[in-house]
Amino acid sequence: MADSAATDPIADPPSLSGTQSSRPHEPSYGGFTRFELELEFVQSLANPYYLNHLASQKLLQDPNFIEYLKYLLYFTQAEYTKYLFYPGPTLKALELLQQETFRQDILSPDVVARLAEETLLASVKSR
Repeated sequence: MADSAATDPIADPPSLSGTQSSRPHEPSYGGFTRFELELEFVQSLANPYYLNHLASQKLLQDPNFIEYLKYLLYFTQAEYTKYLFYPGPTLKALELLQQETFRQDILSPDVVARLAEETLLASVKSR
């Protein structure tokens, strides 16, 4: 049986060497590297309204999507965190998304509003 890490392109985090990958033959997607696309996506998770949208589309119930969220935890490593514009809210959301109860609770407008308020307060305090 083949090792899944050897055949699965998302089994390990992308390499970092500027915006171009040091992996030979790594594809670009619309001119962007996998890392750039994953960075853009993970930062969007800091938006509670976007999390609510993902939940309303039932993506937060999809086992494949949940695995992808686990994979994105590589952004908690310092070598990747430094690329996040708002690491606090982004990493908090990524951590919360690992919990099944949160993935259900984010459908509630009250939870979304509370999280949005916390995110706003955190951004004001960081200035």
